[in-house]
Amino acid sequence: MSTAIPTRVGVLGGGRMGAGIAHAFLISGASVTVVERDPQTAQAARERIESDLAKSLERGKIDGNLDVWAQHLSVSLDYADFGACELVIEAVPEDRDLKAAALSEVESHVGAGAWLASNTSSLSITDLAASLRRPERFCGLHFFNPVPASKLVEVVLGGATGEELAKLSRGWVEGLNKTAVVVHDAPGFASSRLGVAIGLEAIRMVEEGVASAEDIDNAMVLGYRYPMGPLALTDVVGLDVRLGIAEHLRRELGERFAPPQLLRDKVARGELGRKSGKGFFDYS
Repeated sequence: MSTAIPTRVGVLGGGRMGAGIAHAFLISGASVTVVERDPQTAQAARERIESDLAKSLERGKIDGNLDVWAQHLSVSLDYADFGACELVIEAVPEDRDLKAAALSEVESHVGAGAWLASNTSSLSITDLAASLRRPERFCGLHFFNPVPASKLVEVVLGGATGEELAKLSRGWVEGLNKTAVVVHDAPGFASSRLGVAIGLEAIRMVEEGVASAEDIDNAMVLGYRYPMGPLALTDVVGLDVRLGIAEHLRRELGERFAPPQLLRDKVARGELGRKSGKGFFDYS
C-alpha cells in the first residue's frame, strides 16, 4: 500500500480541527488550501496554522524556517480555489445539514478525479454521501484533537465508498505518520461511541456526588493508564461538542446516551471547556 499523500490538499474550515488537519498535511509535504467563510475567520485560521508550524520548528519536527513552510499554505474565501486539489477534507461544525451542503458545494468546484472526506466524529458517512454525485469518492477521515499530537485517524467507510478510496485513505494516514483504524459506517463509529459512553458516565458520577472530577480522572489515568481522564478530555473536546454528539447518539442508539443534566447546565452557562476557560476544570 502506498503511503504517499496527495500533493494538493484542501481543507474546508480553519477552526481548531481544520487548522490541525492543514498542519498535518503541510509538514508531510503537501500544499494546502484552506477555505473559510469571511476575512476574520480566514485570518484566524492562518494564524492557527502558522502557530502550529512554528511549534513544529521549535521542537525540531521539521527543518527550515516559517516563511518557507507558510509558502505552501493558502487561505481563501472562494470554493473555486479547491479546483486543483486532489483531496478536500470538510471540517465545518458538527451539523448534518451544514456538512451535506458544504460537501455538495465542494464537489461542484473540484475535478471529477478528486477525493472528498468529512472530519465528522459521529454523523453517518452514508447519509452525507447521499447529496454527492460521486459518493464512491467520499469517506470519513476522523482526526483527533489536538491533531499535531494525536497518532490516530479513524477511516470511516460509507455504504458507497469505493475500494480504491478505502485503500488510498489508509495510505494517506500512514503518510501523515499516524495510525489508521478502519470502521464501517455506524452511529458514533468506534471512537466517539466508546469515548462518549465513558465520558457521559464520568459526568453522571460527578452529578451524583460519587467523587470529584479530579478523583474520577485520576482513577482512570493511574488505574487504567489513560493518558487523560474522561472529564479533562471532555474539556479538550468541548462540552458543547460532546453534548451534540451525545444527543445524536441518543437519537440513533437509545437512552443509554442521554446527556446528563449537568452537561446541559454547563453548556447553557457557557462552561465549554478549555476554549471558554472553564469546564469540569478551571483554566483561567
